[in-house]
Amino acid sequence: MSTFTILLGGDLIRTPLLDRQIEGTRVIAADAGIGHARMLGVMPELWVGDFDSVPADLPDDLAAVPRQVFPPEKDQTDGELAISAALERGATSLVLAGAFGGKRADHAFLHLALAVRLAEGGMDVLLTSGAQEGIPLLPGKAGFGYADGTLFSVLGFSDLAGLSVTGAKWPLDHVEVAFGSSLTISNEVKGRLEIALGSGRALLLAHPYPLPES
Repeated sequence: MSTFTILLGGDLIRTPLLDRQIEGTRVIAADAGIGHARMLGVMPELWVGDFDSVPADLPDDLAAVPRQVFPPEKDQTDGELAISAALERGATSLVLAGAFGGKRADHAFLHLALAVRLAEGGMDVLLTSGAQEGIPLLPGKAGFGYADGTLFSVLGFSDLAGLSVTGAKWPLDHVEVAFGSSLTISNEVKGRLEIALGSGRALLLAHPYPLPES
């Protein structure tokens, strides 16, 4: 398995969990995502984008990362181009670091939807901000090793059928969930979390590293 970490321009904090998830991976930065490299102590092998949002005062070693330059008028975001570059290099697993938040809500939404599409094509995908993470849910059954009390939601990208959730404060048993319903928002892990899905497109959004209240 060849795992690539894609540095995106959204929110990112360094946590012990994130360090474990990206350890030993190959790294590609998408435009402003290069700014996360120094914090994480990683060196990208490639920097992709139109370079319209390059962070100021980059250290010399990061400024010298090989670039793949695209025009601003393009059909893909910098993040999608970086993912494509990873796939061309044989990626079988992706960590999308900085996939949430940031200045562009449209880009954050794209990362969520793109992760689901990639998973449907057989790709192992994790989206993370360091504090929260997203995992696509495919039809079938999956288990997750989150600690008791971990906040999580199931985000539906379509109508969901045959959804069961066990190991949770509010379990569900083979329910149908309409697209746009809030039924599966803000649950808590209580035991061994397992999610089964009959049909539909969804993503598990969990908060394994809660931030202090501001």
